[in-house]
Amino acid sequence: MPTINFIEADGTEHLVNVPEGTSAMEAALQNSVPGIDGDCGGQAACATCHVFVDTNWLERTGRAGPELERPMLDLAEGAQENSRLACQIKMTDALDGLVLHMPAQQF
Repeated sequence: MPTINFIEADGTEHLVNVPEGTSAMEAALQNSVPGIDGDCGGQAACATCHVFVDTNWLERTGRAGPELERPMLDLAEGAQENSRLACQIKMTDALDGLVLHMPAQQF
């Protein structure tokens, strides 16, 4: 079972086990990780699961897609090149140990 290390803006870490096929957003919600709201339920229709993929993991997760994900991230305060919507990151064994940094606030 892969794990994700969610790191809050203040440095607090939350290490969670994630069944394969689960999105990073679902993993955060199921494990009460603060700072991931997922208001749209994982439909990429908001940016309340905005995360920063640690640069060491960006090749494996890929960058935000230009058609669905990037327009939502353009609405997120502080979005960067390594920004992703956690609802669009599906967990696999290849992502075991994934590190996701969270912004100070979600909008």
